[in-house]
Amino acid sequence: MFNISEIKKEKPVKFKTKLQEKVYSVLDELNIHYERVDTDEAITMEDCILINKKLNMKMVKTLFLCNRQETNFYLFITTGDKKFDSKKFSNELEISRVSFAKEKYMNSMLDTKIGAATIFSSLIDKDNKIQIVIDKDVLNEEYYGCSDGTTTGYMKIKTNDIINIVLPYSKHKETIIEM
Repeated sequence: MFNISEIKKEKPVKFKTKLQEKVYSVLDELNIHYERVDTDEAITMEDCILINKKLNMKMVKTLFLCNRQETNFYLFITTGDKKFDSKKFSNELEISRVSFAKEKYMNSMLDTKIGAATIFSSLIDKDNKIQIVIDKDVLNEEYYGCSDGTTTGYMKIKTNDIINIVLPYSKHKETIIEM
């Protein structure tokens, strides 16, 4: 059985990673309201179905991508139900084909492990090495469901707060594409 805590509106008592601590520190600093749950380890989108029901929202899918030379990196956020189409993504951005970034880059650039990619990694990307790309359909949702930088912490935040407060705070400008 997949365990999900009751809904919480305050930060965790103990943090599992530096990124997770940064996420809640920034949300508090910016006075952004959220709801969150602690869970068993969730890695696939299928694992997120119960989390979606608990928080009454739809989890986004966050993919970490790079070009073949491993010089350009993209954090792509789309709806949880869409399959990733590398060719369409590349055409929308007018770039060469991309693939999934290696695990070592997840660790070093995002401060996460596989399954925990989150838009909040923009908070630690001080040199703007990662381009934030958002599927237009994500913007149609009132709430943005995502990882807090771990595979055991998930949250619900207003999508407008992510776009209009968190990203500007992180000094990242999103690119909106239609997938």
